[in-house]
Order: sequence, then C-alpha cells, then structure tokens
Amino acid sequence: MKNVLIVGGCGYIGGAITDHLSGMGYNVRVYDSLVYEEVFFKPVDFVYGDIREHNKLKEQFEWADTVVWLAAIVGDGACALNPDLTYEINQNSVKWLSENFDGRIVFMSTCSVYGAQNDVLNEQSPVNPLSVYASTKYEAEQYLKDKNAIIFRLGTLFGKGDNYSRIRMDLVVNILAVRSALENKMRVFGGDQFRPLLHVRDVAKGVAQNIDTEHTGVYNLHRQNVRIIDLAYQVRNHFPDCEIEVTDTHFQDTRNYRVSSDKAINTFGWDPTVTIDTGIEELKELITTRRIKDVYNNRFNNAAFMRQVLSIG
Repeated sequence: MKNVLIVGGCGYIGGAITDHLSGMGYNVRVYDSLVYEEVFFKPVDFVYGDIREHNKLKEQFEWADTVVWLAAIVGDGACALNPDLTYEINQNSVKWLSENFDGRIVFMSTCSVYGAQNDVLNEQSPVNPLSVYASTKYEAEQYLKDKNAIIFRLGTLFGKGDNYSRIRMDLVVNILAVRSALENKMRVFGGDQFRPLLHVRDVAKGVAQNIDTEHTGVYNLHRQNVRIIDLAYQVRNHFPDCEIEVTDTHFQDTRNYRVSSDKAINTFGWDPTVTIDTGIEELKELITTRRIKDVYNNRFNNAAFMRQVLSIG
C-alpha cells in the first residue's frame, strides 16, 4: 500500500483522516508540531516538526507517495490576529510544497473563498474572499494548479472526528449544540445566512476516495446547504427546552453562500453519509456525559487559542 504523509495530522480533520486511512491499510505517517495537543499516542508513525523546518520535511517527502496537506491557521478570527504569520503558514508553505514534492497531493481549501453571494456556487463561480484566511487559501490553490493535486473546498465542518483529537467548539453546529446543552439558550445573529455543512468524518472519506485516483483540480465538498435559523431549530429538536434568541445585530461574519458538490458527485461518486442530527447527538453525548471538563477552554476555539499563543510569543 502507498505511503501517506499527513501534514497536520493531529488536528480536527487530521485525526479523522489518520484513523480512516490507517483502517484501510495505508502506511500512514503524521507530521505535526502539536500546536493544540500536548501528546500524541495514536499507534501510527509520528514525526514532530514545524512545516517551516524544510530539511526535516524534505526527508519525509522522500518516503511519501502521497502528501495530505492540512497544516494551516484555520478560521477568519485566528488568521486576522497575525496576517504575516498567516501568509507564511497558509500560503508560502504551499508554494514551497509545490516546488519540493512531485507526488500526489491532497490539499484542504475552504468554501469561504466564495465570500458573500446569493447563487448556488460551483467550482467555476467567481470567488470573493472576505478574510485573510479565505484569500490565503485561494492563493495557495493557485500554486497547485499544475501539480498532481486534488483540492477540496470544504464546507463548514461539524461533529466529532475521532476519539482522540481536539474537537472544535467554534463551529456553528457544534457551538449551538453546546450552548443548548449547557445554557438552554442559543443566540442567532441574523439567521438568514446560509452555510454548506459537512461532517468532519466525511472529509476523511473524500480524501480516502482520492488517494489513488488521477483526479486533479478543485472540488467543493459539502452535505447540505442550511440557513442558520433553520439549523437552530434543528438543534432545538434535540433540546426541547432550549430557547432561541434571534438578534438583528450586524455580526462580523458576513459570509453567506450555498455551494454545489455535483462535480465531486459526478467525478468520484461523492456521497457524504453523516447527518447533521448525528453530529448534534455527538456533541450532546460529549457534554451530558462530561467527557469534556471545560468546553469553553481556549484550546477548543482557534481564534482564542491563537490569541493566547501569540500573547506569550
């Protein structure tokens, strides 16, 4: 089986991908700097390193047939804290990857590159990145155009990826479920904006489908487009006593977009299977059984944690 190097394999997406590919029999090696984790005990090969340690990473490239590139500062808020660092990590590192690895590349981008638009968007639709995060991801895509690379523009993720890696509590489905479980109240800003939602384990499925294919280029990946207010009511179905508070206050997140994943469906049979209700129940189980001691810990929020890291250098 092929050797697969997962760069950033200890993160929210990386945990699910590592488990999925290991279970399929691939030779998996994780390369990660453990930004959000203190330890890594999964029974797979592991190399501790920063993506800016080029000599160390080149050694791993010599071993790998495929590189799954997940390393990034993720989210509008986290990226805005230090734009220069974001350019270095999200954009310049991918340029270096394109110049130093000639094997198969699987790269994670984001549907945030579309910004605020009213149409249902496909891969040929104009982009309108509204943040440093979105713009650096879009520019990174350009470096991979002439490579053996498949690029996934991911929808807004939700749910639990695996039984080890840090879960994110700054994603809309997850945070609404947590607020409902702990406070019996959800606050929705506006509510008419759409998000293309996608369970994190379905990302792993999409990656696994394309380790051995020759498909290249950009593909949207999502399960369904949902209005935030409709999502709130869906979450309340799992917490009947929960109150929904809707405010017209202009929120800083102006993204509003729906996408089509028809290209992925027609090309490699994209078929996401994990429902929003399943994701909500996963969060409900984590909270009600107290498997997470402090869900409001900065560790579970990308922007809050990056602010903490940058403040201490």
